[in-house]
Amino acid sequence: MNTPSFLTLFSICLVFSFSHALNNGFSVELIHRDSPKSPLYKPTQNKYEHIINAARRSINRANHLNKVSLTASTPESTVIPDGGEYLMTYSVGTPPFKLYGVADTGSDIVWLQCEPCDPCFNQTSPKFNPSKSSSYKNIPCSSDLCQSVRDSSCNSDNCQYTIKYGDGSHSEGDLSLETLALESTTGRRISFPKTVIGCGTDNTMSFEGQSSGIVGLGGGPVSLITQLGSSIGGKFSYCLLPSSFRESNTTTKLNFGDAAVVSGDDVLSTPIVKKNPAVFYYLTLESMTVGNKRFKYGGSFLGDSEEGNIIIDSGTTLTLLPSDVYSNLESAVSEVVKLNRVDSPIQLLNLCYSLTSDNYDFPIITAHFKGADVKLLPINTFVAVADGVVCLAFTPTQTLPIFGNIAQQNFLIGYDILQKTVSFKPIDCSKV
Repeated sequence: MNTPSFLTLFSICLVFSFSHALNNGFSVELIHRDSPKSPLYKPTQNKYEHIINAARRSINRANHLNKVSLTASTPESTVIPDGGEYLMTYSVGTPPFKLYGVADTGSDIVWLQCEPCDPCFNQTSPKFNPSKSSSYKNIPCSSDLCQSVRDSSCNSDNCQYTIKYGDGSHSEGDLSLETLALESTTGRRISFPKTVIGCGTDNTMSFEGQSSGIVGLGGGPVSLITQLGSSIGGKFSYCLLPSSFRESNTTTKLNFGDAAVVSGDDVLSTPIVKKNPAVFYYLTLESMTVGNKRFKYGGSFLGDSEEGNIIIDSGTTLTLLPSDVYSNLESAVSEVVKLNRVDSPIQLLNLCYSLTSDNYDFPIITAHFKGADVKLLPINTFVAVADGVVCLAFTPTQTLPIFGNIAQQNFLIGYDILQKTVSFKPIDCSKV
């Protein structure tokens, strides 16, 4: 997809299968995008090719998200096909029809390819045919739901959606109500009737494979998280495995409701700032510290000291900082790290070192969010891009600042939409 996701390193394919259900919560399996268990697994690619591809997607995603932020009054989707970092299995319709969808926390609509479509992108799994579902229902143009979706229009009396991507890809079709179900490992489906979906009949995409479309997990009015609403108490959480588990079959969980509560003495919480466009989860980053050197987060794209000056996005791999903030960070890191600098094999990464041992003591970088001093370990701040070469996993941006998923590795991260908080709990995600 055209959204940034330098998360190849950390791209996680999310296969939604319920491992257990609580009274008001449930958990689903998270599978690393490049794991052998992932439908996107490519055994012919080495780990550095995955990283390079992810880096390119990160910047593309950031540029597109910036475009959305600047044109908030103009309806436009924030979904970028190659920007999604997760794949989830789910079902729609009656009887249930199984699909694979790219799960994206920076997106705000659930859409899928529907038969008949012309043109259609190459989808190796079967496409959904709404005429064979007894629970499918088009949404009329006059409805409030239709008006709440960005870039909606009318075709006769049916509400239409249009999603455009930075790479020229797009999806258009009917906005509809349908039963959406998630499968449990016991074989029992948990159904959510009258879920708003986009049934795409005019689609072009840059990816090929089993994926049928996008599942938006952001904060928009028709995202899956918003629609699940009271059934999950506005709570979800995830734990992202370090990139060293890329080739393993180890999985983690995406939790909802009671299962998503993040608790303990070491939990740090910071406010979610409500801003437009509502799809993003905005946080306030006040300053950063490298070793003993602390510097303010100022001069950002979203305002010098403005609250909500950075978004947290599991769909972007790198962390993107305003140019002046990045410059201060790079300077502070280069003062502390006493390794030989080398040219980066990836143009997007500026600060790289020759590393001959895995035991080098890189400095802790602390991100001082409002009310939460999040200590980032080397797995959160440096990435191996070639044999014996590691680079700082941050990059400057003139657009939308993003706290990416490398920085989120080995944290249990919980979102509480009702309390308007994001919580961080340092943890070994491979043992959760």
